Amino acid sequence: MTNQLDRETSPYLLQHKDNPVHWRAWDKAALNQAKRQGKPILLSVGYAACHWCHVMAHESFEDPDIARLINEWFVAVKVDREERPDLDAIYQKALALMGQHGGWPLTMFLSPEGQPFFGGTYFPPQSRWGRAGFPDVLKAVADAWTNRREQVLTEAKPLLRLLRREPARDKQPTPTLDQLSGYAARMVNSVDPYEGGLQGAPKFPQCGFFDRLWRESLKTDDIRLKDAVLLTLRKMLNGGIFDHLGGGLMRYSTDDAWLVPHFEKMLYDNAQLLDLLVLVWQSEREPFYAEKIGCIVDWTLGEMSTECGAFAATLDADDPMGEGRFYTWTKTEIDALLDPDTARLFAACYDVTSHGNWQGRTILHRIGGPFPDDRERRLATAKTVLRKAREARPRPGRDDKILADWNGMMIAALAQAGFVFDRPDWSEAAGKAFDAVKSAMALPDGRLAHSMCGGKVSSIGLLDDLAQMSRAALFMYETTGDSFYLDDAIRWAMAVCTHHQDEKNGGYFQNDANAKDVVAWLKPVHDSATPAANGVLLEVFAKLWTATGQVKWRQAATDLLEFLGPLLPTNFPYMTSSLIGLECLLDPVLVEAPKNREFLRVVADTPLPTRFLVQHDGAPESAHVCRHGACSEPVSTPSRLRGLLT
Repeated sequence: MTNQLDRETSPYLLQHKDNPVHWRAWDKAALNQAKRQGKPILLSVGYAACHWCHVMAHESFEDPDIARLINEWFVAVKVDREERPDLDAIYQKALALMGQHGGWPLTMFLSPEGQPFFGGTYFPPQSRWGRAGFPDVLKAVADAWTNRREQVLTEAKPLLRLLRREPARDKQPTPTLDQLSGYAARMVNSVDPYEGGLQGAPKFPQCGFFDRLWRESLKTDDIRLKDAVLLTLRKMLNGGIFDHLGGGLMRYSTDDAWLVPHFEKMLYDNAQLLDLLVLVWQSEREPFYAEKIGCIVDWTLGEMSTECGAFAATLDADDPMGEGRFYTWTKTEIDALLDPDTARLFAACYDVTSHGNWQGRTILHRIGGPFPDDRERRLATAKTVLRKAREARPRPGRDDKILADWNGMMIAALAQAGFVFDRPDWSEAAGKAFDAVKSAMALPDGRLAHSMCGGKVSSIGLLDDLAQMSRAALFMYETTGDSFYLDDAIRWAMAVCTHHQDEKNGGYFQNDANAKDVVAWLKPVHDSATPAANGVLLEVFAKLWTATGQVKWRQAATDLLEFLGPLLPTNFPYMTSSLIGLECLLDPVLVEAPKNREFLRVVADTPLPTRFLVQHDGAPESAHVCRHGACSEPVSTPSRLRGLLT
């Protein structure tokens, strides 16, 4: 046996192709090898932009002595969690059921059938920080497998039963719109009143959480909700977690003040932030939000676009110079690039000092402002100079893998941003990415491949992909008026019902019915870094009912709500995607308007989170609005439409 990862296309797996560990990818052959040899599987899950994955690789997987232990006692399998989020979810849940915190790298020990019996995350090469050394862990697991195998498997059976258990649900009535407002009022108590975000550190963007607060603030005029969102956005977007030179949000802040980021950029974080910012801008109209929206879009189109038009997954946390070196500065470097007066102004506004604010260097973050236009123009010029100089540095790696679900999130956000800001170039970019995923990643029976890398399309298609691309298709249909997007949304929603539905217990499985390499079929209902697929589906089904009037989509939404609804009263902070879907079902606003720029600008300017727009070519030109089971009289002028919407 040798390391077999050189056959793969995943950038994460290719990072490990030269390890002395005899890695292979997760497939039927790997499982069969473990069964044939009677060895347990060492499963290591990570992703290309993961800092601690790199650390463990350098410390342990590149060490010949540790590799010898792995090769002798285990079948070693590497999984890119972005390629196989279904496997990652199963084994992260297993680790949680073992009473441990999850994360990456995920290190799990499995039977040859894939049944988990022990695990952890990062293990150091020697015991330290209260963590067992990886060689000691390997020896202990191998000894248990060799000498107490039956006991190990017997003790692991309850874990497998828990993995496969349906979520406990109380029989409760469907939450009402008033209850949604009550949920938001309770959620806002978790917000840091000084720095925004959720209290404590590390701080994650939690865009779904704050999107929920904002939607409720629009309905209730609760100033606490509005202020919590605006505080969070301003602190976060002025902080070090936002790239002030190149645009784009980093994954999280290691401190509680948004200063020190984990230096990786994820497509999904920026898609969710773009969605939220556009919604906030529609109400606030502040140039600050418009500027940040432009920065995110420019970063997406400039740094994440691939040759086919779809978007790459991530930018690495590390770069060739060391963690964060690409993004950080010394005062000497900045003084050498700017004239003295501009350098002083820039230093005062972005916290540049001789001693730095992180490891002797400066993470740029905005303090003060906005300033008069002439000063802001000087700062903008300075940022252009620094950005150009930064481009000469060795860049962090990019994971070029195209993920259908993450692309769906960005396509929807770009489509809405292009519509609201009247930017045809943004809308065209969304359409190009949509076409790339639709054409290159199609699987039989209306399904979609989860990933594509190096021209190779995976055979795995997940619920996430169909849900997010259906949602993207609906946004494209709304904002372009082209009916084939609605056809795509319907086709993918039908594939969901055909391949992923649990007809016995309700809800939808992440894997399709033909998946043979998983030990448990999970139903994603709790939001994580990305929205839960069942929550997204509730939004899709509700909008398809609004768009088509077909009873089958109302029934699909109602059936799904019967599954999700009992979970909401006790899990609402972790199910904000389901709350969006519920609101779209209970309180949709259908706007039928002509394909006329003046009418469409009225719709684009109005913050209506549950709006569904249908464009028509009818004459004479008129529009109407339907809500609460009734439609308005047609109106023939944009001003009268504005009156209906506001």
